Amino acid sequence: MKCRHCEALLQQVFIDLGFAPPSNAYLDKEDLRKPELYFPLKVFACENCGLVQTEDYARADELFRDDYAYFSSTSTSWLDHAARYSDMIRKRLNLDAQSFVIEIASNDGYLLKNFVAAGIPCLGIEPTAGTAGTAEKLGIPVMRKFFGTALGKELARQGRRADLVVGNNVYAHVPDINDFTGGLKAVLNDGGTVTLEFPHLMRLVERTQFDTIYHEHYSYLSLFTVNRIFTAAGLRVYDVEELPTHGGSLRVYGCHTEDPRPATEAVSAVIAEEERQGLRKPETWRAFQRRAEHIKDDLLLFLIEQKRLGRKVAAYGAAAKGNTLLNYAGIKPDLIPYVCDAAPSKQGKFLPGSHIRVAGEDEIRQLRPDYLLILPWNIKEEIMAQLDYIRTWGGKFVVSFPWVHMIP
Repeated sequence: MKCRHCEALLQQVFIDLGFAPPSNAYLDKEDLRKPELYFPLKVFACENCGLVQTEDYARADELFRDDYAYFSSTSTSWLDHAARYSDMIRKRLNLDAQSFVIEIASNDGYLLKNFVAAGIPCLGIEPTAGTAGTAEKLGIPVMRKFFGTALGKELARQGRRADLVVGNNVYAHVPDINDFTGGLKAVLNDGGTVTLEFPHLMRLVERTQFDTIYHEHYSYLSLFTVNRIFTAAGLRVYDVEELPTHGGSLRVYGCHTEDPRPATEAVSAVIAEEERQGLRKPETWRAFQRRAEHIKDDLLLFLIEQKRLGRKVAAYGAAAKGNTLLNYAGIKPDLIPYVCDAAPSKQGKFLPGSHIRVAGEDEIRQLRPDYLLILPWNIKEEIMAQLDYIRTWGGKFVVSFPWVHMIP
């Protein structure tokens, strides 16, 4: 396999998580009697450009289907994050009714609804029908296509170049990152800004967040590598912010190479910190694999002990990261019989691979588990506030990252 960006031969394994089905391929009851498609979940690191990437097996059209079950608006903390960003960026870029905003992977309209409310023309680009339909009901124009260079050029020919192009948690999801970045270049107006948010590889390694690795994430990104990809496409990063979202993310601000805005000191500072943490060194990757195995083993030991003691364990959050953890550890319904989730689109289905049933929150009140394993640990504070009532019967919260521990 060759690197998706620079085409160097990939020889260094970053982490090997075995085999797993696509993490958002939730199953109906009748599907449980059918064969299930698994792909290797092995990640390589490019020694030339630093791009960390999944092995080439799964295709985007197999992963992002019309019944794709992730709706961004399910999380109130994410809605708040989107609203704060929208307010900030409107003021920073002086966006108004004469401006044009494009969001790529606009999902259910969680972000663009803020621009609609402010009277700023916008367009969402979203290939999955379920989420796109929800956005359209909010009055958001949506183009149901995958984004790349061809679509960027088509929009430019139509005179629809954007003053702001937003991509939140999509850059890691694209199989051809060069084609996607070429599309950003084509659709960005002169003097315009691209902002991309993505989980920061440095924080993933530092905090052993291996559960954020799954097939829908083709790439795991450092600022060093994103800067190289931008440069090759005729763009450059002129600012960067570190965010707490998803366990530690970056928000990069990009512009055309010839744009007069100078790069901030934050850009060189983050790249220097990545270098200090040995992000491109094989010994860093080997240590990461060992720590992942340790978390997996500790979680299994905890669950087996509770089963032997007759205690009840449930999980909360049928999230992609939870599916990576459950499948890597080989956890089945005998250890965790059900997982609750707030999204109606997931309730009544079964998790891919583990076949754990997805239920509504009512089952927690009815069955009163002794322990509740929070799978989307990145929003654990929100979840614990929502489910604080489990403490009335002595229930405890459990999280697996950065190590397996209980929160009384």
